Amino acid sequence: METLIVQPENKEQLKALKAFMKAMKIRFQKEEKTYSQTFIDKMQQAEDDVKAGRTTKIQPADIWNLS
Repeated sequence: METLIVQPENKEQLKALKAFMKAMKIRFQKEEKTYSQTFIDKMQQAEDDVKAGRTTKIQPADIWNLS
């Protein structure tokens, strides 16, 4: 069988989808986060580093000369 990812746009749609799936005896599971907490933390740290100016600029021509 296939796995479907459903993205309701509001609580009303979510409630209706859950009711339908329960009525049809379709198993489903709830996931709160799309990304792992480790990934979210790394992205937040990267954004904080950019805001604080902790970055390194590299010229495109020099990309192959890094060592």
